[in-house]
This record gives sequence, structure tokens and C-alpha cells, in this order.
Amino acid sequence: MTTSGVSTHREALSALRRAWEVVEPRMRTSLDEFCPAFRTVVGYHLGWCDAAGEPVSAGGGKAVRPALALSAAQALGAAEQAAADAAVAVELVHNFSLVHDDVMDGDERRRHRGTVWSVFGIPTAILAGDVMLMAAQQVLLSGGHPVATRALAVLGDTVQQMLYGQMLDISFESRQDVASDDVLIMTEGKTASLIRCACTLGAMYGDGGPDEVAALGDFGRHLGMAFQYVDDLLGIWGRPDRTGKPVWSDLRARKKSLPVVAALSGGTAAGRELARLYGSPAALSDDQLVAVAELVDEAGGRSWARARADRHLQEALSCLEAVDADPRAVRVLVAISRLITDRDG
Repeated sequence: MTTSGVSTHREALSALRRAWEVVEPRMRTSLDEFCPAFRTVVGYHLGWCDAAGEPVSAGGGKAVRPALALSAAQALGAAEQAAADAAVAVELVHNFSLVHDDVMDGDERRRHRGTVWSVFGIPTAILAGDVMLMAAQQVLLSGGHPVATRALAVLGDTVQQMLYGQMLDISFESRQDVASDDVLIMTEGKTASLIRCACTLGAMYGDGGPDEVAALGDFGRHLGMAFQYVDDLLGIWGRPDRTGKPVWSDLRARKKSLPVVAALSGGTAAGRELARLYGSPAALSDDQLVAVAELVDEAGGRSWARARADRHLQEALSCLEAVDADPRAVRVLVAISRLITDRDG
């Protein structure tokens, strides 16, 4: 990594740490006030405590979405705290989706430890996710910001898009006719919509005009797409010690991820062999999973996904050029963008 690259990386990590410092105490307060009965379950998921409710030192997510919300507001000249409510809301919605996704996907590990449902049971996990979703809405409503009502509408629309994306993702598991366009629609809803929401709400809370809000929202949408392409690559070739998930986790679950669908629809011999293995009713052995990963690569799925991630990143960065923004905040947005699209875990 070049000296410039190291500096950009550090700036992004600093922004993520600062965002977590802003949102964590507000999240604790909002969740305690809204539903203290779920303090241990939600606290466990967020890394604040162990399964018995005892505090632990490690914790917190990456805070990508809060950092984007805060930086979008700052890009328009607002103070850091201006978009704090928006940052908390999108982080709560993100975690609501993670808890529910783990239930639906049957994933037993997240962030290097047991998922909520695997520790507390499925009914409790579903309710804990619901608590975080409702708390997110309450944060916006109780904040008293002039744009709170409009922000709540944007957040509600985003959650609907996320739910539709998740529904499509589940339906793909039993379908053999999934095309690249289908997966793109799913990705737009399940992943890109919330990152777009974070940037949109940040711009709104930063007192942005319609054009500025739209431009920063488009930045978030393209960044969200790039993020998911990279995430799907990590689901196949990522390092378990970095991702917190077992090796070949997406292939083992036969997920129709972006690289896989691209490989299946490429009309190559490798793609046809991949289809045969993926369509087998028997569980895939470790040797078969190695072969499947190699077939996805050979059929062009890996290079295609990487190229599309790079293209969406460039489109995201070009959206920032349409905003008369604070240069330092833009530099942070660029740094975060590069950090989350150039990772190995």
C-alpha cells in the first residue's frame, strides 16, 4: 500500500471509530428507554455484553453507515452532531436486519461468536430485531428535528426495500432460473438501499437542498452496490479470521450471490459444471466446495464481480463532484468508500 493509501485507510478508520463514539451512547440510551427487557439480548448482539449480560470490553460494529450519515451532513457544512439521530437510526436498522437475516439463513456465527438466535433461540432473536427496528423509528421521532417526519418516511421506505430484497434472496435458494438482473434487484434492496438511506438522511439533517440530497443519496446507492459485490467475493474467498464466518460459507449455503450467478449465466463449460454441482441435492463436501470456488473463478464470476465493484465505486465518487461540499468531509467519504471496497474481511 502506498503512503497515500495508508493515510486514506487511517482517515477512514478514524471516521468509523468517531462515528461509533457518537452513536453508541445514544443507542444504549434509546434501547434502554424503549425496551429494557431486551437489554441483554440486544447488548449481546451489539458486543456490549456476554450471553449472561456481563459487560465485555470488545464490541461494536464497523459503524460504516453511521459514519456515512455523519460525513454526509458535514459535507454540507453541518456540525458532526447534526445528523446523530440519523446515524443512530440507520445503525439500529442495520442491526435489526442482521439479527433477522441470521435466523433466516441459519447462520450460527457472526463477529466471531454465536449469533443471537443460536444463543437465545429463534423467537427471542426475532423480537430483539423488532425492538431495534422500532427503536430506530423512535430515535427519529423523539429527536424533534425539522426533517424528522420526512426522514421517518425515507427510513420506512428503505426498510420495505430491504424486506423485498431479503424475500428475493430467500426465493433464489429454490430457483434454478436466477438471472444477473434478478440478483441486482435483490442487492439494490437488501444492501444498497440502507447505505443510500444513510447518506440521504445525513444530507437531510445537514440541511441539504433537493439536488444535494439526491446526489449524496446516489453516492450511497452506488457505494452500496460496490460494497455488496465485494461482500459476495468475500463470501467465497474471504478469510474466516477476518469475516467471522466459516470458509466458503456462501457456497455451502448455495447462495445465488453475484459472482455465482454471473458464472452460471456465462454459457461456459465451467458454468455448466458449476450448475450441476450447485443443483445437486446432497450436501457439498469440502473438496467439492474447493471445486465450486474454482469453477466460479474459471467461469468469470470473480473477475466480473470485481470489475463491477470498481465501476460502482467510480460512479459513487463521481456523484460527490455534483455537490458543493466541504473538502475535508468529502475526503472522509472517499476514504470510507475505498476502505469498504478494498478489503479482505
